[in-house]
Order: sequence, then structure tokens, then C-alpha cells
Amino acid sequence: MPIHDLRDQVARLPEQPGVYLYANRAGETIYVGKARSLRARVRSYLGAGGANPRTDALLDDIAGLTVIVTDSVVEALALENNLIKQRMPRYNILLRDDKNYPYLQLTTGEAFPRVLVARSVERDGHFYAGPFLPAKLARRTMGLTHKLFGIRSCNEVITGQRGRPCLEYDIKRCLAPCVVSLCGPERYAQAVADTRLFLEGRNQELADQLHARMAEAAADERFEEAAALRDAMRTVQALRDRHQKMASPELGDRDVFGVKAGPSGAIVQVFQVRAGRVVERVEFAAEAGADTTREAGLMAAAIPQFYADQPPPPEIHVPELPDEADALESWLGLQAGRKVRIVVPQRGDKRGLLDLARRNAELAYRNRFDPGATAQYEALEVLQAALRLPGLPRRIECFDISTIQGSETVASMVVCEDGRMKRGEYRKFRVGRNEESRFLDDFAAMEQVVRRRYVRVLAAGGPFPDVILIDGGKGQLGAAYAALESIGLSNLVAIGLAKKEELVFTRDSDQPLALDPHGPALRLLQRIRDEAHRFAVTFHRRARAMRDLRSELDDVPGVGPRRRRSLLTHFGSLASVRRATIEELTAVVGARAAAAVVEHFAHA
Repeated sequence: MPIHDLRDQVARLPEQPGVYLYANRAGETIYVGKARSLRARVRSYLGAGGANPRTDALLDDIAGLTVIVTDSVVEALALENNLIKQRMPRYNILLRDDKNYPYLQLTTGEAFPRVLVARSVERDGHFYAGPFLPAKLARRTMGLTHKLFGIRSCNEVITGQRGRPCLEYDIKRCLAPCVVSLCGPERYAQAVADTRLFLEGRNQELADQLHARMAEAAADERFEEAAALRDAMRTVQALRDRHQKMASPELGDRDVFGVKAGPSGAIVQVFQVRAGRVVERVEFAAEAGADTTREAGLMAAAIPQFYADQPPPPEIHVPELPDEADALESWLGLQAGRKVRIVVPQRGDKRGLLDLARRNAELAYRNRFDPGATAQYEALEVLQAALRLPGLPRRIECFDISTIQGSETVASMVVCEDGRMKRGEYRKFRVGRNEESRFLDDFAAMEQVVRRRYVRVLAAGGPFPDVILIDGGKGQLGAAYAALESIGLSNLVAIGLAKKEELVFTRDSDQPLALDPHGPALRLLQRIRDEAHRFAVTFHRRARAMRDLRSELDDVPGVGPRRRRSLLTHFGSLASVRRATIEELTAVVGARAAAAVVEHFAHA
């Protein structure tokens, strides 16, 4: 089947949520789907032949594949819905019901409004919010209006004359406007106003109002009410931070440019946003040239080309202002017949969508210009299967100990992410002695270094590695796990790679694991281990050189490099310094330093 011709491209897909689009030989989109893990979902099509005639027809028509990564499955679902309505791919129409998603109705036409789920917007005087993607988000949001603001869920006729409230009041999900002594019309109207702000997505404004009312209630010693307002404010703030980028009314009509430039060329991705929804994604590629390494130059070239045959939206979001941005805005204004602004967003949803466009450009750059990406991901996949990991081991940290006969023991740690070494995150350690001032053996040194490293990582809150690689066998691995258990990180996965046999040791098995000696997984581990060894040996040589250049005068309190140089220059040798009187020493370095030198050699 033609789908198998895309096997190499599928192997390079990320394990992130997003949307995948299949195209036929004419370049037309024939299917749009969403995925929690793009690689896993698209790879499942490789073995889907024979499931049913329609699936076979789809697999036979596939000639091209593109993906768009998102931050969550919810955003992927919103984008999938937008693209299906925009492109109308034939297999989506055959295979799924392109349904409408629900709205929430705030019945403002009633004296005491409620929040209900509605399938469409009507002109009936009520307020509508949505649509909500996925549908269960509508009911979850409706539940929050009861929990946060006490909006009623019953269909009673409210007169305020009820004898006692129902259970909803007792479990704090309703203000009980049915009992006027508990909640009068003014208080319920305030709850309705808060609910409307919440449904409109004006969460910052609502959080500010809740904070002000919380402070007022606390000042009046209404502490229970203040606590409830505080909890509502925190929930609203959390929801504000998780706002969906793929379907946000505040985004309006705009285009968002994401850029990835490198030595091999550049990729420009454009997200087209219409009525607050991402409806299209367009990609440009440029080969390596004079201006492909500068984002400003890329934008100056890409924007005129993109809008040569189509009108620009009111705003264009870019990571960096293009060269001669004013002239470009004037030209765009003539094309559109109105004012067009080129903007660099700094925060909020607009910045979030710009960052998402950049991430998609980075993915496209890697797929287009990096021929080694397939092998790297294949190595990570083999390692994941061999170690039975829940996900790809994207981040691997490797430790190596270097020493000669127990002197000047040092250690190194190197970091590999997605198959590439990250030199900026390498670390080196000097290994201390034990309480008897004896040098530590390799096992004790490994335990000390691993503990020091992850105490810091724990304090900083990450990043935690997917795999810790130890240069050594079962003994070094046991020492590393002893350190991890002592700081409560025994859930991290550590493995040992023994030299010569090149066997992999794990905690869960007494027998070592023998990876394919010619396979990509073992070659990746060897490359990381050898890099850690090189870094440790280099540091060890430097430490030995510094030790050889040291003088006994370096151990004298108050004698630094300048005074040491003065003493050795004046007296000619360390032996002469040792034989000098305090008066002779005082003439060179002063009375206090001279007394320290005499005291040091008297007890040496």
C-alpha cells in the first residue's frame, strides 16, 4: 500500500499530541485526524490494511503526510474540527459525523438564571457561551458554575418563600435563592454576573473582582465567605492559565508566523486564524543562503511572497520584526484596503500560539534537513522496548568516575536529549574523602556524585532524566540506586553499561541485557558513555595538573598567590622559606602572614 512509502517519515514523527493530515497524489487533503501521540497513531495505519473497504481505500489513496503539533489533545480536537470544516476531506465525511459541539446557556431571561447545555444558539434573550470542545467540557464547566458561584440547577419557580433549602445548599453547590433569608435577589445577581464573566472567558477580570471581594470579606471578619472567594479565585486563575489556544475568540483574524532557521536552511510555518480559530497551516522552505539565518530577513522575504495572491488579515504575528517593517505594513495596507499591523506578541494566548507555530517549524526543519533523525528515534524506540519504559527515553544523563590509584578522584555527567549531546548541561564533580580522610572507591564515589546531582535537581524541580546511564556494572548501578533511594527518587530508571562485554545491567533483573551489538540502541549508549568518559578524563588531567602546580604555601591561611610568589621570589625556594626567621618573613609579607607561615611549618 502507498502508506508504507511514508514509513521513514512516520518514524520521525514526535510523540506529542496534534493533528495529522493525509493527502492524495494531487495534493488534496483526504483525511484529517487527531492524536494523543502523533507517531503512535499514524504508525497504526501501517498495519491497518484489511480492516474494512473504506480504510483500504484511504490507505491506497495516501501519497503525503503532514502534521501539526499542539499542547494538548483538547487543542488537537479543536484544530481537527476547524480543518475538517475548512477542507471537507472526503474520508472524514464518509467515516465520521461532523457534528456541532455544545454551548452553555445562561438563562438571563429568567428572574433567577440557571446554566444549561444547549446544542445551538437561539435568539431568545438568553446568554450563550461556546462551543465547548470536547463536549464533556461543557458539563464540567456547568458543574463549576454551581461549585464556584452557587448557580442553581433546579427548575423550580423561585419565590423565596421555601421553608428550608434542598441538599444542593448543604453541599455548597447552590446559594439557595429559594429561601430569601439565605440569598436575596442582589446576592444571586452578583453570582450571575460572575458566572457570565466566567463563561465569556474574562477570567482575569473575574479573578481581580473575586480578590477585591475576598479582601473586603476578610477585613469585615467574614472569614468563611473570604475562604470561599479565595478558592473560587484560585480555580479561575488556574483555568485562565490553561486557556485553549486553538479556539479562542480573542484571537480574531490574524496570521501567525513560526520560524526555524539553521545552517541547512529555514522553515516558515503560517497558522491562519479566522474568527478565533486556526483554520489552515501553510509551510515555506528555504535552502541555506545569506539571509536564512536571520529571522528579520526571513520575515521580510516570506511576508510579501505569502500575501502576493491573497489579502492579509488585520494583524500578522511574527517572532521578530522584519527588515523595513514600516514599508511592509504600508504595502500590506494597500493590498488589503485597510490598516495592517505586524506585531511581536510578548505574552498571553497570542504569544502561546506564536510559540506553537515555532515548535511546528522546528519539527518540519528536523524532518526536512536532518537525515539522521530517523536513526536517532529508532535507537530511542529500541531502548524504550528493551527497558520496558512507558515513553521514549528522550533525556539520558550519564555518569563516569575517573581516578588513578585513588588520588584526585573526579566525576563527570553528560546529557543527551533526543539523541543529541547537550554540552551546555554537562557537569563535573570533585569527589571528597570519607571521615577518615581516605579516598573513596568507585562505588562510594558514584553514590556521592549521584546524590549531589539529584539533590540539586530535586530542589530545582527538574528536569528529571528518563534514563540514568552509569559507566559500570552491577556494583556501580547499586551505588547509584542507593543514592537515589536516600533522597526519595528511587522511581527514576538507572542502568549500567559495562565495558568490554557491553552488557546492560538493570535493577529488575539479575541477568544483564545484551543489546544488538550492531543496533542503533547500543551505539547510542556507547556514544553517550564514551562522551562521559572523555569529559571525566579531561577534567582529571586538569585536576592533576593543578595539583602538581600547587605549593605547600597554598595551605597557609592568609597566603594567596601574590604573597606566595613574593616569598618564593625573595627566598628562592620553599626550603629557604621554611628556614627564614619571622623578622625576615615580616619584611616580605607583613607580620600577620609571617606569623601564619611560621605557625604552619612549626606543625608540619
